[in-house]
Amino acid sequence: MIKFATKIIAICAMTASVTGLFAQTIQADPLRNVAQLSASGSVEVQQDTLSISMTTARDGASAEAVQNQLRQALDSALTQARQSASPGLMDVRTGNFSLYPHYGKDGKINGWQGSTELVLEGKDFSRITNLAAKMQSLTLGSVSFSLSREQRANAEAQAQTQAIERFQAKAGEIAKGFGFGGYALREVAVNANDQGMPRPRMMAMAAKSADMAEAAVPVEAGKSTVVVTISGSVQMTPLPVRP
Repeated sequence: MIKFATKIIAICAMTASVTGLFAQTIQADPLRNVAQLSASGSVEVQQDTLSISMTTARDGASAEAVQNQLRQALDSALTQARQSASPGLMDVRTGNFSLYPHYGKDGKINGWQGSTELVLEGKDFSRITNLAAKMQSLTLGSVSFSLSREQRANAEAQAQTQAIERFQAKAGEIAKGFGFGGYALREVAVNANDQGMPRPRMMAMAAKSADMAEAAVPVEAGKSTVVVTISGSVQMTPLPVRP
C-alpha cells in the first residue's frame, strides 16, 4: 500500500513537472514569429474655427491705477462682445492678464505696466471679424485657426479607417513574405494628431483710424491634415497542414 502511494506521488510529481514545462513552452512560444509594424492614414480638412485675440496694455504710477484701467477696458469689451455672442458661432472668454512693476536705476519701483486679453472664437468668421473691427477699448492681437471638435472627430474616424486597412494589408504581406499562412493580432496602439498648415498671424495694432474702425478684419482659413497612426505587433501563423 505504501509502495502504491509512493508511485502515485511520483507520477503526480512527474505530471506537475511536465505540465510546468509545457506551460513555460506556451508562454515562451508567443515570442516567436512576431512582427512589429505600423501604418498611418491621413485626411486633409478645412479649418472651421477662428480665434481672434483682442488685447490692450496700460502704464501707470500705481498697480491699482493700472489694474482699474485694464478692468474698465475689459468690462467695456465684454459688454460689447456679449451682445453678439452665440454658442458655437462666437464664444467669448477672457485670456491672459499680467501686471508687473518697472524698476528705476536705483532698483526701486517707479511704475507699473499691465495687459489684458479677450478672445473671440467660433465658426461664424463674419460675426467675429466684424466685432473685432468695431471694438474700441481693445486692439487686435493675433489671429489663428483650428478644427472644431466635430470636424476633428470626423477626420480622425476617416483617417483611422485608412490606417487600420493599411495595417491589415501590411501585416498580411509581411506574413506571406516570410512564408506564413496568416497572422493573429497581438497588440495595437492608436495615436492621432493634426498638422495645421502655418499661416502668418496679424500683429497688434497700436491704434485704429476712422477708416479702419468699421472694416472687418480680413481673414482666410487654411487646412489641417489629421493623421492617425496604428502601431503594434502580430503573431505570424503557419500554413495549414494538408492531410
